[in-house]
Amino acid sequence: MQVSIACTEQNLRSRSSEDRLCGPRPGPGGGNGGPVGGGHGNPPGGGGSSSKSRAAVVPKPPAPAGALRESTGRGTGMKYRNLGKSGLRVSCLGLGTWVTFGSQISDETAEDLLTVAYEHGVNLFDTAEVYAAGKAERTLGNILKSKGWRRSSYVITTKIFWGGQAETERGLSRKHIIEGLQGSLDRLQLEYVDIVFANRSDPNSPMEEIVRAMTYVINQGLALYWGTSRWSAAEIMEAYSMARQFNLIPPVCEQAENHFFQREKVEMQLPELYHKIGVGSVTWSPLACGLITSKYDGRVPDTCKATVKGYQWLKEKVQSEEGKKQQARVMDLLPTARQLGCTVAQLAIAWCLRSEGVSSVLLGVSSAEQLMEHLGSLQVLSQLTPQTVVEIDALLGNKSHSKK
Repeated sequence: MQVSIACTEQNLRSRSSEDRLCGPRPGPGGGNGGPVGGGHGNPPGGGGSSSKSRAAVVPKPPAPAGALRESTGRGTGMKYRNLGKSGLRVSCLGLGTWVTFGSQISDETAEDLLTVAYEHGVNLFDTAEVYAAGKAERTLGNILKSKGWRRSSYVITTKIFWGGQAETERGLSRKHIIEGLQGSLDRLQLEYVDIVFANRSDPNSPMEEIVRAMTYVINQGLALYWGTSRWSAAEIMEAYSMARQFNLIPPVCEQAENHFFQREKVEMQLPELYHKIGVGSVTWSPLACGLITSKYDGRVPDTCKATVKGYQWLKEKVQSEEGKKQQARVMDLLPTARQLGCTVAQLAIAWCLRSEGVSSVLLGVSSAEQLMEHLGSLQVLSQLTPQTVVEIDALLGNKSHSKK
């Protein structure tokens, strides 16, 4: 019998967030959360306990429906959240490998980055079969093997869609999902990934075939969860409905681009999916591919991915009139960042973390110094008061509004 890994809104409403994440709280007599006076304590009305003493035990009010508790790691200060409404706990900052691993940086630098991230509580590492034509997965796999960290202590995600030049090596057919994931596992030198993502939607593959293939790789132990990347809300809902109709496994999260200038989907569309079907968000490019920096002086910033070979399209976008307008808005945010005692990059990452339903924000960095700066955004998050967010929205002038 197959058990679905996604919680329904009704299930979540029936239990408080503490009970879902920590189990029943011990009763006053050291019991397991049963009625007051029951279990290991005295029976009701017996043992001389007065009504006054019983009345003094006031249970905590239940948490709002769908609320999930955020915890902080001991010694690292890293914060952890549930992946959507699944039970998987992920660091709210993850490390991505796009452009960097196997391409922009050396393997030694990649190892330094992974080590610093892991030692500072990051447990989510993201890659894809297409990154550097598979080299990113190989680099990540070699580092994980050399480190010898417990497999149970970190979360690996990869994405399937573009696997090779042959027609059968692309897309989300059952054939490519299964063979593509097996290829990724070979390069990563792992028995399974924690999450496999469909790296975009595929109009050439029926939704039922996609959901059945994802269910198959999970049932075979090749992945533990599956998610979507760059799918529309309607497509995610279709996948969820297909899973419910045929007793298959639904997706648990969507990977979406999110930053100061790309916000409607994460702010207006995904929160509704989070509450209705438990799909969370893992967001990427919080700095708009390196465009969001306080070091801009009219040229393309050195930290911007537009300077990397093969990303001419991004360079053209940065140097367009719209790109220049966005840079002007970034400069307008400098006083706010200074007031909070942080950099614009830290402000941008913390701003992404504030969004409802966001489980983790993926960082793309090329040096340990840059990584440490970005990890500092966790201290900024607590300073983002509603008033500060309103001020940022006013400066950006692009706040998403409901179309209803």
